[in-house]
Amino acid sequence: MLHLRLITPSDKTDDVVRLIEGTVGATHLVVLPGTAHNPAGDVVLCDVAREAGDGLLSGLQRLGIEDSGSIAVENIDLSLSKRADKAEAEAPGEGADAVLWEHLTDATHEESTLSVTYLAFITLATMIAACGVVLDNAILIVGAMAVGPEFGPLAGFSTALVQRAPRLALRSLTALIVGFAVAMAVTVGFSLFMDSIDLFSQEQLDDDRPQTSFVYAPDAFSFIVAVLAGAAGTLSLTSSKSGALVGVAISVTTVPAAANAAVALSYGDTEQTWGSTEQLLLNLLGIILAGTLTLLAQKYFWKRQRQRA
Repeated sequence: MLHLRLITPSDKTDDVVRLIEGTVGATHLVVLPGTAHNPAGDVVLCDVAREAGDGLLSGLQRLGIEDSGSIAVENIDLSLSKRADKAEAEAPGEGADAVLWEHLTDATHEESTLSVTYLAFITLATMIAACGVVLDNAILIVGAMAVGPEFGPLAGFSTALVQRAPRLALRSLTALIVGFAVAMAVTVGFSLFMDSIDLFSQEQLDDDRPQTSFVYAPDAFSFIVAVLAGAAGTLSLTSSKSGALVGVAISVTTVPAAANAAVALSYGDTEQTWGSTEQLLLNLLGIILAGTLTLLAQKYFWKRQRQRA
């Protein structure tokens, strides 16, 4: 269940109440007239089944509540109420499958912002992966994949394409391009430093690396795994199963490919540099394609569900 706290202008409260009362899956309606001071108006509280939440939020936006008042949404971890149980049973679909588009847009907007923290995480992940590819250490590669924050901008770009939000698309694309460019540039310097103190060497890079050679050898499975991981990651973001994101992060070869390209570039190895770059681009393309198609499928499914309701 979701809990909504609304501040509505007094002249729109009746419309808001009618909308909530007419929403299948909404319950526990409370109206507190004249209690809001900034902005001035009424406070309206209600609970709604997650699967009916997006339709109600869309209706509130059409009434202009987000412009003249406020809409706050919280997840309810526990609700002991027969009315709540009845509301969930009446709402179309399953709560775990429901997509809250405004929540998704807001979450991906935050995750795809080019911030100092984002640059720090992607740079540190790439440097960890650089140690992993030189040492042929699969554990370091997996750790770097888990640390990398690049799925946020990828999900943001897919969301922007489906929602037709050019500003979010530009923000996400900027975070991806600038993030990987900065991370790779810093990792080139890191590689040169490690070579100067005899911790990295070209012989290690050119040697047989059975654990990590895949990062500069893209093939059909690179794209297939990226597509599968992109679909799984998108489902994780849009549903209540957010724990799957860690598995998605360690399934794709974005950060390790960028790291291998940076280390190879520091030694002038164009073959590995291009191979790693192709691996990186192939993974990015697969994730974006899968994420966009998954969101389009979910949008179509929930549109049909609301029509039935």
